[in-house]
Amino acid sequence: MITRQEAGRLNDSSRRAFVTNAAKSCLGVSALSAADPLSSVTHAAERAPAVVPGGGKAKAVIYVMNAGAMSQLDSFDPKPDSDVQGNADVIGTAIPGVQVSGYFPESAKRLDRVAVVRSLTTTTGAHDQARYLMRTSYREIASIRHPSMGVWAERFLGKGRAKDLPASVTVSAANRHPGAGFLPTSFSPLPVGDPDRGVENTSPPEYVTDDSLRRRLTLIDKFDQGFREQFPHPSVSAYSTFYDEAVKLMSGGDLAAFDLEKEPAAIRDAYGRNKLGQGLLLARRLVQAGVRFIEVENNGWDMHFDVDGRMREKGPELDQGFAALLDDLQSQGMLDDTLVVVTTEFGRKPGINDRAGRDHHPGAFSSLLAGGGIRGGQVFGETDKEARSVEDGLVTPQDFNATIAAALGLPLSEEIISPSGRPFTVTDAGEPLSHLFG
Repeated sequence: MITRQEAGRLNDSSRRAFVTNAAKSCLGVSALSAADPLSSVTHAAERAPAVVPGGGKAKAVIYVMNAGAMSQLDSFDPKPDSDVQGNADVIGTAIPGVQVSGYFPESAKRLDRVAVVRSLTTTTGAHDQARYLMRTSYREIASIRHPSMGVWAERFLGKGRAKDLPASVTVSAANRHPGAGFLPTSFSPLPVGDPDRGVENTSPPEYVTDDSLRRRLTLIDKFDQGFREQFPHPSVSAYSTFYDEAVKLMSGGDLAAFDLEKEPAAIRDAYGRNKLGQGLLLARRLVQAGVRFIEVENNGWDMHFDVDGRMREKGPELDQGFAALLDDLQSQGMLDDTLVVVTTEFGRKPGINDRAGRDHHPGAFSSLLAGGGIRGGQVFGETDKEARSVEDGLVTPQDFNATIAAALGLPLSEEIISPSGRPFTVTDAGEPLSHLFG
């Protein structure tokens, strides 16, 4: 039942603006055509159970993409005895004998709850293409778009506990996101541009009552019926499904999950009053409400200039937000079944350039995993004395994503046939880091 107060927030123009913006952002419906490749998705095999011992414990994922390429040397793989370390201090952690950059003191204290992966490597050194690879496990090509990890989770596991909320959400995703890929557009993540503002365009004048809202929706449905009958294309029905779900979201109580004003000021302060901190707090709220996969994009890591100066800003933001998220999830009994991922698209060169920055370096980079069945207090992989190349335990983006998929209990070998007739698996034959679970 839609209350008068809720209906008062839903006039025709703002409702249309919300649905249209969401559709353009994550469905691409403005470019629908008969050639749209979303019409013939089938699956080639029955779902197989997760085979990774200890996997399948995660009910949700909070995935942080440090867009721009986070320096491994200035974060979680420092080399204090090397000339390439830079000006950052190096500090001890809760794992005996393991050090991290001094920009992360709070994270260092909590590393006993974290698995540090220091041996990621890729051959892709361009930002957009590398982020696409990390998000999908596949190289970006012109002929097809691949699903992101949250979309795969919905495909195999369903929507989640809250039926009126999306299965996946992206927060502050300023860069290109693969979204649903070749799967139906109804699987697309809901984009939230600013965590402080939540889901926007949902506050029309109070004169829109329950009855008038229902009349408007009925009239719109009649207008759309002719178009649906004239163009019985799966993409059209997928858009209609997304439209209906968006209206349900806006008219239901679950919309409150996006309202950070409902959090105590002390909690908001603990996360940090910045876009990343508030994005992580929003992610925790959405997990509580039943959303399965939330990606928070954290921009500003492309440090070709003044890496030390930039790290003095970005390092503490990530440090504070990540530490607060771990503490918050643990205090509420949510860490065991929520996987927290902190990653980036590639690393940065060991040598400092003539602008006091570090350039792109796909050879080695670091990421973090915590909760969701991951055993904390461990470091996987090793790089050489300058963090330039991987010496032990090489991990590809596919392997890293297979570990996330295994934590969720996704079937790693099941094939989905795309509209082009090609079979795809969740992580393109990636091998999960099975011994991280425990």
